[in-house]
Amino acid sequence: MAYQRKLGRTADQRKALLRNQVTNLIWYGRIETTLARAKEVRSAAERLITLAVRECDNNIEATKTFNNDKGQTVTVTVRNDSPSKLHARRLIMAYLYNMQEQKKADESKSEYRERTKDVKYPCVEKLFTEIGPKYKKRNEEKNCAGGYTRIVKKGPRRGDAAEMVILELV
Repeated sequence: MAYQRKLGRTADQRKALLRNQVTNLIWYGRIETTLARAKEVRSAAERLITLAVRECDNNIEATKTFNNDKGQTVTVTVRNDSPSKLHARRLIMAYLYNMQEQKKADESKSEYRERTKDVKYPCVEKLFTEIGPKYKKRNEEKNCAGGYTRIVKKGPRRGDAAEMVILELV
C-alpha cells in the first residue's frame, strides 16, 4: 500500500500543493478542494496541530536583574519558549509557507507596518496562540486527541466530476 496519494503530480509539485493548502487551512480555517487532496491535507494539518497542542503552554519564565544608566536596579521577567516548543515551532515553520497579514481598507502604510512589525510568521503564531489552546481545551473536555478537521462533501465538480469538499477546522 502506498504511503500517500500521488494526486497525479510529481513529488515537488505534490509537496508544494500540500504545503500551500495546509497553510491556507490554518490561516483561513477552511478551504474548498477535491476529496483526495482534502484527505492528504487533513493528515498533514492534524500532525502540525497536534504539535501545537502539545507545546502551546510550554514556556520558560526567566527573571533578569541589571543596573540601568542611572544606577537603579531593574528586574525584568521574560517568557521564552522551552527547547521542545522551539523545536516544534521550527518544524512547523519549515513546513508552512509564510502568510502575511493583509492591510485593512482604512489602514495607512505606517499603521500596517506598526501592527505587523513584531510577528515574522503570523501563521505559526496563530497556530500556537489561537488554535493550539482551543484544541487543548477541547481534548481535555472530550478526553480524546485528534479529529481537528471536518470534511463536508459538496458534490461533483462541473468540469471533470471530481468530488468537491469543504475542509474546515472544527
